[in-house]
Amino acid sequence: MNGTPITELSARAREVFRVVVEAYLGTGAPVGSRTISKLASLNLSPASIRNVMQDLEEAGLLAAPHTSAGRMPTESGLRLFVDGMMQAALPSAEEQAAIEGRARGGGTIEEALVATSVALSGLSACAGIVLVPRREPVLRQFSFVPLNARQAIAVLVGGDGTVENRVVDLPPGMPPSALAEAGNYMSTRLAGLTLSDARGRMEEEIGRGRAALDMAAADLVARGLAVWSEDGAARPVLIVRGAANLIDATAAADLERVRQLLDEIEGKEEIARLLDMARGGAGMKIFIGSENKLFSLSGSSVIAAPYHDGDGQVVGVVGVIGPTRLNYARVVPMVDFTAQALTRLMA
Repeated sequence: MNGTPITELSARAREVFRVVVEAYLGTGAPVGSRTISKLASLNLSPASIRNVMQDLEEAGLLAAPHTSAGRMPTESGLRLFVDGMMQAALPSAEEQAAIEGRARGGGTIEEALVATSVALSGLSACAGIVLVPRREPVLRQFSFVPLNARQAIAVLVGGDGTVENRVVDLPPGMPPSALAEAGNYMSTRLAGLTLSDARGRMEEEIGRGRAALDMAAADLVARGLAVWSEDGAARPVLIVRGAANLIDATAAADLERVRQLLDEIEGKEEIARLLDMARGGAGMKIFIGSENKLFSLSGSSVIAAPYHDGDGQVVGVVGVIGPTRLNYARVVPMVDFTAQALTRLMA
């Protein structure tokens, strides 16, 4: 933006600007002076409105596409509108119930986050995104089930009751007794610890000769802990649902932009880094178009808000990806409410 604060616009210019932005966000089409004269109680002729729109264009707040005589807000204009003019509308009781219901629908935390992202996507008509908290599972019980002479299934029961399985390669000649010995050791000596703490405890006990394990069982314990640690480090921490919502009639007319947008969404690591920026703040983050490099080519906006655990610490981020012309007044408070719902869930 060319440094034009809302206070420097005349009352007439502010009203014309507001009507243009709201009409554009509703239709996605450039807005002409005749349309504005019918929509607003300005008591201005189309010619006077055109003059005001020209001034707003020179201020960098509106733009005129080559194929239309109408105007549409620039990204700077959208930023000015969102920051200084938008009348936010709280989610309806039905929308709040839908979000809360998905968040508290049962299952694991990750399942609840997926369900909440789906609900947010459906209600906002955007792609719902959730940055999952990076939490190491806490061991409750561990066992090994032989598959064949070279492989076994490692079964981990987490502190939250979740059960996960991984295939572990066995060294040649591993006796069946070592599997039982390793599982018993991990369940009795490492229960209640995170994976990293469990590895540290095991290495310390083996180093001091205090681990009641033979070499085969000790090697199996190390393999079991390693497979979970490596898998957890590579596990995606970003959930994206409802990407198809982004391909509307307007997007379908610009196939290159659609391709670019889908490529950007596929780059989950880049989106996760973008959302990490929202971790540092106490409230909402709104990135409009080229304000973030990731979505600068497709012309998309990101609205994100952090959610917290019971100690008030930021553990993740929830939000949406949508076109720059999305209904900010409706979607911004919806994302904020979803963050609050997840905070209550995590408490």
